[in-house]
Amino acid sequence: MSNISYHISNLLEKMTSTDKDFRFMATNDLMMELQKDSIKLDEDSEKKVVTMLLKLLEDKNGEVQNLAVKCLGPLVSKVKEYQVEIMVDTLCSNMMSDKEQLRDISSMGLKTVIAELPPCSAGQSLTANVCKKITSQLIGAMGTQEDVSVQLEALDILSDMLGRLSGTLISFHASILTSLLPQLTSPRMAVRKRAIMALGHLVPSCSTTLFTQLTEHLLAELGRGQQTSTTRTYIQCLATVSRQGGHRVGEHLEKIIPMVMTFCSVEDDELREYCFQAFEAFVRRCPKEMSPHISTVIKLCLRYITYDPNYNYDVDEGGDEDGDESMDTEDGEDEDQESDDEYSDDDDMSWKVRRSSVKCLEAVISTRRDLLVELYGSVAPTLLARFKEREENVKTDIFVAFVALLKQTRSSQGLITTATEPGVQEDPAITLLKKQVPTVVKALHKQLKEKSMKSRQGCFSLLTELANVLPGALGKHIPALIPGIVHSLTDKSTSSNMKIDALSFLNVLLCSHPPAVFQPHMRVILPPVVHCVEDPFYKITSEALLVTQQMVKIICPLGDKLPTFDVKPYVKDVFSATLKRLKAADIDQEVKERAISCMGHIVCQLGDQLGGDLQPTLQIFLERLKNEITRLTAVKTLTLIATSPLRIDLRPLLTEGIPILASFLRKNQRALKLSTLTALNMIVMNYSDSLKPPMIEAVLNELPALIEENDMHISQVAVMLLTCIAKVCPSSLSKIGNTVLPGVFHLVHSPLLQGGALSAILEFFKALVVTKAGNMGYNDLLKALTGPFHGSGKATDPTPMHRQSYYSVARCVAALSSVCPKEASGMVTGFIQEVKNPKCSESVRILSFLCLGEAGRTMNLGGQKELKTVILEAFSSPNEEVKSAASCALGNICVGNLEEYLPFMLTEIGSQAKRRYLLLHSLKEVISACSTESLLAHVEDIWALLFKNRECAEEGTRSVVAECLGKLTMVNPAQLLPRLKQQLSSGSPVARSTVVTAVKFTIVDQPVPIDSLLKGCIGDFLKTLQDKDPNVRRVALVMFNSAAHNKPSLIRGLLASVLPSLYNETQIRKDLIREVEMGPFKHTVDDGLDVRKAAFECMYTLLDSCLDCLDIFEFLDRVEEGLKDHYDIRVRFECMYTLLDSCLDCLDIFEFLDRVEEGLKDHYDIRVRFECMYTLLDSCLDCLDIFEFLDRVEEGLKDHYDIRMLTFIMLARLCCLCPNAVVQRLDRLIEPLRVTCTTKVKAGSVKQEFEKQEELRRSAMRAVAALLSISEVEKSPAMADFANQIRTNAEMASILESIQGDTRSSTVESMDTS
Repeated sequence: MSNISYHISNLLEKMTSTDKDFRFMATNDLMMELQKDSIKLDEDSEKKVVTMLLKLLEDKNGEVQNLAVKCLGPLVSKVKEYQVEIMVDTLCSNMMSDKEQLRDISSMGLKTVIAELPPCSAGQSLTANVCKKITSQLIGAMGTQEDVSVQLEALDILSDMLGRLSGTLISFHASILTSLLPQLTSPRMAVRKRAIMALGHLVPSCSTTLFTQLTEHLLAELGRGQQTSTTRTYIQCLATVSRQGGHRVGEHLEKIIPMVMTFCSVEDDELREYCFQAFEAFVRRCPKEMSPHISTVIKLCLRYITYDPNYNYDVDEGGDEDGDESMDTEDGEDEDQESDDEYSDDDDMSWKVRRSSVKCLEAVISTRRDLLVELYGSVAPTLLARFKEREENVKTDIFVAFVALLKQTRSSQGLITTATEPGVQEDPAITLLKKQVPTVVKALHKQLKEKSMKSRQGCFSLLTELANVLPGALGKHIPALIPGIVHSLTDKSTSSNMKIDALSFLNVLLCSHPPAVFQPHMRVILPPVVHCVEDPFYKITSEALLVTQQMVKIICPLGDKLPTFDVKPYVKDVFSATLKRLKAADIDQEVKERAISCMGHIVCQLGDQLGGDLQPTLQIFLERLKNEITRLTAVKTLTLIATSPLRIDLRPLLTEGIPILASFLRKNQRALKLSTLTALNMIVMNYSDSLKPPMIEAVLNELPALIEENDMHISQVAVMLLTCIAKVCPSSLSKIGNTVLPGVFHLVHSPLLQGGALSAILEFFKALVVTKAGNMGYNDLLKALTGPFHGSGKATDPTPMHRQSYYSVARCVAALSSVCPKEASGMVTGFIQEVKNPKCSESVRILSFLCLGEAGRTMNLGGQKELKTVILEAFSSPNEEVKSAASCALGNICVGNLEEYLPFMLTEIGSQAKRRYLLLHSLKEVISACSTESLLAHVEDIWALLFKNRECAEEGTRSVVAECLGKLTMVNPAQLLPRLKQQLSSGSPVARSTVVTAVKFTIVDQPVPIDSLLKGCIGDFLKTLQDKDPNVRRVALVMFNSAAHNKPSLIRGLLASVLPSLYNETQIRKDLIREVEMGPFKHTVDDGLDVRKAAFECMYTLLDSCLDCLDIFEFLDRVEEGLKDHYDIRVRFECMYTLLDSCLDCLDIFEFLDRVEEGLKDHYDIRVRFECMYTLLDSCLDCLDIFEFLDRVEEGLKDHYDIRMLTFIMLARLCCLCPNAVVQRLDRLIEPLRVTCTTKVKAGSVKQEFEKQEELRRSAMRAVAALLSISEVEKSPAMADFANQIRTNAEMASILESIQGDTRSSTVESMDTS
């Protein structure tokens, strides 16, 4: 016998002892053993343990019984299946026992066993067999037992099992339903409620037939006009069924809604409550189907939100009119209390009606952002009027509903401001809210002094949200709000949470309003806040320190031209309270950090008021700098103090502090390194006269390790520090030639250098060469920069330089030349000679041209007579990169010498047809880089030349002409935009396409003067979507895509007229399809493919900001179709992905999705049609009918390879954006996923076919993983079966596990079609 078996036998023997303590200890030890993963029982031990535990369930001692029940859980996974079945049989039999205690303990045992059964997706037969055994006995118990307690336990257990393992009981669903329905008419309300719970758990996984049977039964019973209590039960059941499987109720709503509305008029408060709960469930779970009934539901809610037959609010309102002070007196409070007592009634259920109607309104507000303006007109005034509600729970829900309205306003505002430009009208919802602010404050300011904590917290929550939505809007009402805030901070009965809420609201107020608003009230509001800083509860202290920090900015704002405010009365209190917390070592980490930060602001803004307290305080900062826990906060605070305009004397800290800061640069903590570099930069800039050479040397020794391409941001800040040192302490850099500079040069030659890091290096080189620091002059730096290119590609150095390196070095050379004009002329001559020298390598010639161009931007190269000839000769070079560099150089040189080079360039463009393309690129550089003022004199000449070339036969040249025209139009939009518009009537389709393309280049992602003009006439340009020429329609779609991507506000108002044309372009036109014979083969060519591609790109773009306006179910239908399609259809769905992002609220999404459906049946390159739709998801989601949208996605799941690839991505994204909608379409989505995952490539296929199928399968598995992340998904029998199929297939299971293990799998792949 093994040691485990022997030990178990000893425990079992002790369990038979007559001593209850022995039995208790032995059972406890057995439980500890069973919880170990390593334990394995032989067959005999299993049998003995199971028998003994079942026997102990009947033990006389309750504690032993409870332990025996706890042992059953871990035992389930340790014994064989038939032993579990024995346990279940025994427990079910005991449930029918006459002994109440045995029934209860057996019921607990069954629940424990059910909780430990492996999920049905694990694919084990144990769960299915055990559940079937339990279910059959439970159904029998419910039908035959007259004992209500047995029925209640059976219903409880059945609910648990259905909630967790419903998928394994599909064969029992019909009998379960049959046994549950009679329980709805039980005389015991407890039985009815548990039956409703069980039905709710049954609904998500039952078949459509059973669901219809259940719904029709409920409707039939409701229609019979039974007793009110029975009607209440059926209404309650409808609400539960809708909450658990709401989408399935949708098709029955037309019958349900009128019936429920009828019951609202029955004089029964509980029935009305359940009716509104049902409406709430319908609104949340069936938003599309509820749309026709929303207005009626809102009217009902507004009617019953004021339903309070036992209370007369007019008495209170009459009292309020006497004056605002009346309620602030103690007598008034007593009278209110007496009044409440007088009207209170334990039998009054009307408050439940009011609460349920408010919650229903909150559901409407939360789900129907499209009705926001209408809600402000109808619902908001009623909610405001009900702030006087006498029942605390109802009042809280009213506040929650109004907060939901504010949150919807904020999200709507955010949606619009993502693409706002000057002149855009204010959101109507914001305008309506601003008008209601005085009413809100008037309704709330007295309630801020009420005794009820819950009401006050609701007030603060609402006011906080209001301040966030409308920053500054409460400025006029501060005097009315401050007494309530002070009351909550000083009242002895106030709870900790109440104080935290009050402080949090005050902080939001202080941050969102100008100092002048609060300064007159500092005398009242500062003392209670300071008192809170000394509160023993750390959370209050922390919040109070944050508020104090903000108050310091209010009483002494820096840099603002405000009337002088006397800060002296407040400095001592604020400083003393903060200093006490700053000195304390035994306090919470959050308090420590906020005390340091708060004191930093005090020193920064009030340092000149602290006198002798200043230096001791700074020494405390030094101590905090030495502490690992507080050092990061201390560094940030020192940075703040160093930037103070008060010039705080930090000299006593620097000797010891600089070496400590230098040591931080060696730490692994990235945030610490960045903050330290910033702090050192400020100290060097403002306290350079106090820095000694050893201090700077300590810092310089740490910098070489920080300047590397692995972290460009740290490198950027480190180089900025070097620049600062070079400017104020140039002598300190004498030794950097062998330490820091090699790292900087390596960074310059890195392909990763760009943006801020490059700008920092340019400034560094300028400072270095001007101050002659580092013992490196102009020529030394020039040689170090250009040296690697002279050896690039040769045998000695076979590694070619990256293209980005050429541009970076050219920028650096130009920066050096700009501050050393004397040396620069020689440099220019040298580069010209290198360009002319045929022996120079191509890399040297490319670099020389780029350097000449960058230098020419800032200096006049008119003296170099041979430069024009050299550049024009380079245009004939066989090397494309040399030609491109020469073109770029000519454009940049022209920027620096416009008067000489621009006429020369225009002449060459007119006369040299072969060089025209390169010369136009040079002109594009000029137009892009020159200021508006400098170009104005030349606009007419350039415009005339460009218009001569607008019909050029070469498409590439026309594209550059169009870009030049677009950029030139932005120089003088008032004059030039109408000229472009006139050309729309041109007879040449090539000219029209050039003009429309030009408009695309006037649309940029930043606000520019042309925007207001463009908004007025873009509709005329979009009319070219109906042009007869396919190419004109294609470029019009590209222009539309650019507008939707960069400035959705330009086209949001035009979508109603534009979308029909857009959708029309997504259809396959057979008249544009032709067959081409290629030897023995026939190849199909679709001339309309590019147009469709562009159309779907537009739709993809539009998806980006309008998702909440989609019919997501219709969308999912198309996803389903897409999952069955071919690879290449992917990009058609990319279009859908974009439209959803910018204009969703303006789409007729049904029409939109019809076009998606067409595209899903199309060819590979229809990708772009779907790219437009894909973009819509991100920009117009609030405008899409998401169900209609889903129809198109559903179709995409059955489409071509590429479409399916994209549909999988969209499906994964939709799982995050609209999980409820996806669940509703789940059964239709699974089959195409299953087909994709199980399809095998024919044995004789080429390697590419195998790779494509593997890629397709992995993409489908990502969609499956996203589906499985939705909590309710595996309740679907189809999904449970599919998941089981995946897990039992080793290959599919490994793919799924690798995807789920990837932390990035939850991030939907991003697509850029701009």
